[in-house]
This record gives sequence, structure tokens and C-alpha cells, in this order.
Amino acid sequence: MKKLSAAFIMLLSLLSFDMIQDRTITGTVISADDNSPLPGINIVLKGTTKGTVTDQQGRYKISVPATGGTLVFSFIGLKTKEVSIGAKAVIDVKLETENTQLSEVTVTGAGKKRSKDSSHNKAEAESYAIIVPSHDYHYAPPSEENTEEYAEIAENGFHNPVKDPLSTFSIDVDKASYSNIRRFINLGQRPPKDAVRIEEMINYFSYDYAQPTGADPFSINTAVGTAPWNEKHKLVHIGLQGRIIPTENLPPSNLVFLIDVSGSMDTPNKLPLVKQSLSMLVDQLRAEDRVSMVVYAGAAGVVLEPTRGDEKAKIKAAIERLNAGGSTAGGAGIRLAYDLAIQHYQKNGNNRVILATDGDFNVGESSDDAMETLIVEKRKAGVFLTVLGYGMGNYKDAKMEILADKGNGNYAYIDNITEARKTLVNEFGGTLFTIAKDVKIQVEFNPAFVQAYRLIGYENRMLKSEDFNNDKKDAGELGSGHTVTALYEIIPVGVESSIYKIDELKYQKTTTAAGSATDEMLTVKLRYKNPQEDKSKLLVQTVKDGKASLEKMSMNLKWSAAVAGFGMLLRDSDYAGALTYDEVVQLAQSARGKDEEGYRAEFVNMVKSFGLVSRR
Repeated sequence: MKKLSAAFIMLLSLLSFDMIQDRTITGTVISADDNSPLPGINIVLKGTTKGTVTDQQGRYKISVPATGGTLVFSFIGLKTKEVSIGAKAVIDVKLETENTQLSEVTVTGAGKKRSKDSSHNKAEAESYAIIVPSHDYHYAPPSEENTEEYAEIAENGFHNPVKDPLSTFSIDVDKASYSNIRRFINLGQRPPKDAVRIEEMINYFSYDYAQPTGADPFSINTAVGTAPWNEKHKLVHIGLQGRIIPTENLPPSNLVFLIDVSGSMDTPNKLPLVKQSLSMLVDQLRAEDRVSMVVYAGAAGVVLEPTRGDEKAKIKAAIERLNAGGSTAGGAGIRLAYDLAIQHYQKNGNNRVILATDGDFNVGESSDDAMETLIVEKRKAGVFLTVLGYGMGNYKDAKMEILADKGNGNYAYIDNITEARKTLVNEFGGTLFTIAKDVKIQVEFNPAFVQAYRLIGYENRMLKSEDFNNDKKDAGELGSGHTVTALYEIIPVGVESSIYKIDELKYQKTTTAAGSATDEMLTVKLRYKNPQEDKSKLLVQTVKDGKASLEKMSMNLKWSAAVAGFGMLLRDSDYAGALTYDEVVQLAQSARGKDEEGYRAEFVNMVKSFGLVSRR
């Protein structure tokens, strides 16, 4: 008994010693070029999910174990730096600019990758350059074969409000395109044009919108300003702000993790990153939540029956046991996951399948049509779908976007552990808890003020005019705390434009007398359904004619315009005019705001870096 007591006391002493030895590292990260502080720098304890970012003054604080380890400092366009902790309590770091040539990658129909120097004066085989990625230990080098798939995007053009007075589209809260673009740029590649979805770039960022005050679950915010790429044109900014619901007030969750463990997931930036991501999500769960887990490779199976959210060790152990290998029975896995979700359905709760995959389904029910049919079926039963994409080389973006859209869910691309934290921790409520479904926007333009208009982005979310009032027509979902932003470019009446010229109409009625009787430039109509209801509600808001110079535009409008401008440059848009990367940087710098998480600082640095290497 004395021996047992002595051993117990020794164990307690060891545990107490370890706890005492846990310590906090602080420091400042600055630029090696001009010693200016660097906000938004990613700092990760190597080999773990523990990390932080620097604040506006470049300062950081991170807790590390007694055994020390290595801190990895990284940022787009800067050289990644690893620093051994040792016995240090303060670690100050200088980061240097990454000077590497940009490569352009084309994903072809045959799945081949063509790479060419941006100056077009080197042989293809010699020109492929890779920037060491910001989060290098989560990346694998690109393979020689590239079979990534992206849905073709035909950019929205201008419309005449006399002939086409209505513009109708579904909202989009997906953010996958932005982090995927960042991945390409991190690797020294120009993203394929069809990988650039401007609405997802804009919606990657949160905005300073007013919280809703009435019964409706979101507020509508509008502003009018000047288009940075054409000072004669106007921009109309429409923003929705979802009500923030505190985590403790969220309904109980019935979650099914559906994890791809096929052979294609056996790289560091796929299954290992999936495991780290889901472990962080588990930390957010409560006792009233339930988690199940289904995996699929050559076949599909249940590896964790429904488990209470506070049994975190049990759930994480099941996640940690996962290994990759075999072919991909994606259809069977999805069917099994939905069956499990319905079997343990929580009435008035959050019932959701969370799919983590590279999207490369190649065995079983693999066609897009079959997947869509299955997911729409289950959506009607009240089970939604969140899709988390991982990896590169064989990534199936088009397929995964379709699955999320049809599943009344959202779609994120996880390129590193910091992005996983953003999606599954910082934006936990918005990612997993729907507060409004089938959200549609319809804008009517007044021809007395608007000669022509075009919606920037949302090409794959366009709806027919009659779809707006059709409650059977599926549309996008809004999560707790989510913001959704849309931009319209307007050519005012009386402005001559080189990109929009039509002859006068001979037979159509072109009078604008009715519109001239008001100062309204447009009317925004919005329909949505509560998550448990099938009948939509209508909201209406008018926007008066106006114009603000770039300097006087709202911070929200400036920022969204800067992001849209960068997207247009990446797409080589005909509508980008003479816009430059430097102008995008200048506009974004003026609208960074608080930027507590450093996401906007990261964007500014990415545009700077991309603009520099594009000119070489």
C-alpha cells in the first residue's frame, strides 16, 4: 500500500512539474525589408494544431509544452521560417520577401498540366517554379499529372434594364475558391480562370454590417460608390448579416463525419490534415451534441456509433486510428452517412453530414447526377451537408461544389491548419448552423438612372425571374453570423461606355418617365425560409441614386471592391479596364479596418506578392 501511495505521489509530482513547465512564448514579427510590424503572420507549433496569428503591431503569444519544439512562421509572399524554441521566452522574428518566378498552370480536359513562364520566353519543361508554401509541412509537391476539375464560368455581362429589368440569383456563402486560389499562389502558380469565383473571394471576409434587430434572421445593408476600374461607372454594394447565435444557445447537433480514407488521401495535406481539422471541431462540441463517423475506401463502414460531444477523447481516438488506402466508394459512403443521420435524427436540431474528401470518387455511385439525386432526397428529410475539400493534383472542385449546393450546406477548401481553425472554430456557428434557407435576391433596376448593369460573380447561382417567387426552387443557406455580399456594376444613364454599346431600339418601349418620378435607382427584394419551414418570407428595400468617390466610400464597399478587382485581374476579365495590382493593394490598405484575425492583411500581402512576380 505504501509503495502504491509513493508511486501515486510521484505521478502527481510529475504531472504538476509538467504543468508548471508549460509556458508562454511572446514576440514580435517584422519585415526584413523595412522593419515594419507584420500583422496576420501564421505561427504554428510544428507537428501540432496549436497556433496563432500576429496582431496589428506584429505581436503574438502562444503556449508551448515544457519540451519546447519548433515554431513555424509563415505568410503568403514571405519566406517561411522555422525557429527552435529551446529555453527562450521571447522570440522575435524577421521575415524576408519570397523572390520566385510565377508559373501559370492550365488544367486541361485530358487532366494534363501545362506550365509556362509568365514572360513566355522559356521552354515549358524548364519554367515550372514553386514557391515554398506558407504552411509547407501540410503540402505535398504537385504531381506530374493534374486532373483537377473546375466548372466552366462564363462571366456575367451587362444587361439593359429596359429589356431585362430583373436580376435574380441565389446567395452563396461558400468560401472554397479563395483558399484554393491562395494555395495556387502559394505554390507559385497562376490559378486556372475557372477556379476563380469572385463571389466566394468577396464572401471569404466578414464585414461590418449591423446585426438584425427585428424578427428576421438577418439585416440588409446597401451602399453606392465608384467602380475602381472605371470611374464613370458606379458600384452598388448589397450585404446581408446573419444573426449571431451564441454557441450555448445553438440547437443540439446530430453530426456524421463522412471521411474519405481512399488511397488518394494518403498525402500530408489530405488525411493527416483532415484528422487535425476534425479534432479541432470536436473541441467545440457540447454534451448535448452527438457525433458518428463513417469512412469509405473500397467499401464504406461505420467506425464510430453516435457518441456524446463531451466524450472528446473517445471521438478523437477514433479519428486518430484512420489510415488511407484502397479505391473510393464515395456513393456508398454518402448513402451510409445519410442513413445514420436520419436514424438518429434530432427534431428541431442540427442534422448534418460533414464530408471530408478530395472529391475524387471513382467507384460506385460516382456520377454527379446520381450524387445530386441522393443528396436532394436526404435534404428534403432535413439532413444538410457540409463539404470540406482537401489536397491538390486530383482535386474535384466542380463535383464538391455541386454536392454542397444540393445538400443545403456550404463548401470550404482547407489548405492548412489555420484555414481549418477559421472554418471550424472561428466560424463554427456559420459553418454548421443554418438560420435561413433558400435565400434568393432579386434586384429591379430603374432605367431612368441605370443604362446597364452587371452582377459581379455568382455566375453559377443565377436564377430565372420566375424562380424568385417559386418556393420549390432551391437556393442558398445562411449560417449563424454569416455575411453575404454582392456587387453590381452600374453604367449610369448618359455615360458613354466602350464596353457596352447597343443601337437604339426601334420597336421596344424605351420611355423612362415612370422611373424619373422617383429618386430610387433600384429595389432589392429578398426571399428566405426558416430552416424548418417550406413557405418563404419577402423583404424589400430600395436604394437611392448616389455616388461616392473612392476616398469617401464605406469601408465595406472599398474592401469588397478591392477583392472583386483582384478576382477580375486573375480572370483576365474584359471588364477590369486599366486596373492594376498596385491599385488593388492601395484600395485594400485603406479598408483593412480592425482585422483582428489578420485575414485582410494576408490578402494585401498576397496581392502584393502576386503583382510582383506577375511583372517579372
